[in-house]
Amino acid sequence: MSRMTRFLLIPAVFFSACRLIGNQPEEEVIALAYDKYLYRSELAGVVPDGVSTADSLEITQQYIDNWVRQQVLLHHAQGNLPKDKMDFEKQLENYRNSLIIYEYESELIRQKLDTIVSDEEIRTFYNENESNFQLRENIVRVSYVKIPRGYENSPQAKKAKQYLMSSKSGDMEKLIELCDKSTISCRPDDENWIVFNDLMRELPLEIYDQENFLKNRSFHETGDSLFIYLIRFNDYKIMESTSPLSLEVNRIRNMILNMRKQKLINRMQEEVFQEALKNKEFEIF
Repeated sequence: MSRMTRFLLIPAVFFSACRLIGNQPEEEVIALAYDKYLYRSELAGVVPDGVSTADSLEITQQYIDNWVRQQVLLHHAQGNLPKDKMDFEKQLENYRNSLIIYEYESELIRQKLDTIVSDEEIRTFYNENESNFQLRENIVRVSYVKIPRGYENSPQAKKAKQYLMSSKSGDMEKLIELCDKSTISCRPDDENWIVFNDLMRELPLEIYDQENFLKNRSFHETGDSLFIYLIRFNDYKIMESTSPLSLEVNRIRNMILNMRKQKLINRMQEEVFQEALKNKEFEIF
């Protein structure tokens, strides 16, 4: 019998046995593969609470089948790999050591890291590193109104367009009030930037040369089968220009926190090393 086929699968639904130590049964065996045993106790927790008997049997059988397949593959791999390829003690030791240090550093960060980043810190970091914040896409600030088809010539629609195009103080508030009281909806100028591609997904826009469009258009009208859209472009920035601070706040906050984490870890490592050096806890030969 070949190495690949010398195993036995014993489905729990048909058979179980007790492995003996001397004359005393040790534990109920569910499956055997080569010299490896799968015990019934190892199936605890495999089946979630509340499942039907049929589903329980299917889940259990799948677990057993997977166990057997793993043992077969492992046995085959062990029989075909040279011994030096199976010596994982050094790798496991390094991995264990890395995990211990990582857990300690994580606990140190949890206890001692100052997570408050002020607006002034963010502003200063942005100003000192402005060249590192480049836009990857075109962005815009827009206001627009959305008018149902059939109402585009109504007095409310004409007023909405007038307020949208106006630069007078208070007209944006009048636009919002008009939209609240009619079937017209609007997005007022809220100072927020939006990626132009996202705007094109939000509105029925098909612009192939975005840069040329933005440089030569401050107002645009478009529509679909249900609505007319009047769009006012309040500002824009072209890809590869400097990204505005408002878009980078969260990114900068994370960058500052990561720098603090690294400083905290470096300081801890140096303090630990110096303490060990002072106490002569190691020697280098």
